Amino acid sequence: MGVRLVVVDDHRLLAEALASALKLRGHRVLAAAAPSGAAADLVFSRTPEVCLIGTSGPNEPAAFDSVLRIKRERPGVAVVVLGPVPNPRGIAAAFAAGASGYVRHDERIEGVERAMVKARAGEVAVAPQLLQQSFAELLNPAVEPDDEGARLLQMLTPREVEVLVRVAEGEDTRLIAAGMGIAPSTARTHVQRVLMKLGVGSRLEAAALAARTGLLDRATGDRP
Repeated sequence: MGVRLVVVDDHRLLAEALASALKLRGHRVLAAAAPSGAAADLVFSRTPEVCLIGTSGPNEPAAFDSVLRIKRERPGVAVVVLGPVPNPRGIAAAFAAGASGYVRHDERIEGVERAMVKARAGEVAVAPQLLQQSFAELLNPAVEPDDEGARLLQMLTPREVEVLVRVAEGEDTRLIAAGMGIAPSTARTHVQRVLMKLGVGSRLEAAALAARTGLLDRATGDRP
């Protein structure tokens, strides 16, 4: 027996293509639309058994707001998320919001179909390796994915961190070299490496990025 569903994606073309493929396999697609944020309203007006939500940004803060709305107001509707392989916390966030499944967006149509059927039956539909990654990340968290300052800090060597702090304090190459006891040419090389690693084009941009992300506070807090 086919599944009664709606298909929503950030890209209408993908939603319509998936809907067409599922129709050919005997499923009843009530609607196909974009963007994924419209999923809840579509579910409320169509009352499907399953809602497929395709997202290109599973790690975004509001990525699964639609899932929360659907599960709060239509708890009987199973939600399956289709998306890229995100940080494992992105997968965990989908399930925390109430999703019944998470399927990679490059999965074959048979995989999407299996996930739909399992979700409709009240089962969890997710590849074992994705689930294992999520649990591993939650049990042994590395840097918080939203902690940009900590992530950037890990990219720099201790000496580069010191250079960044001195840059942020307004020191020029001569002062950096004198303060660190190194040659001006070496100081200049360190500065260029810091700019390259941070992905900025000037010292001012580096200082602004460090301040905005909290990198500067962490770096100065670690200094003796």
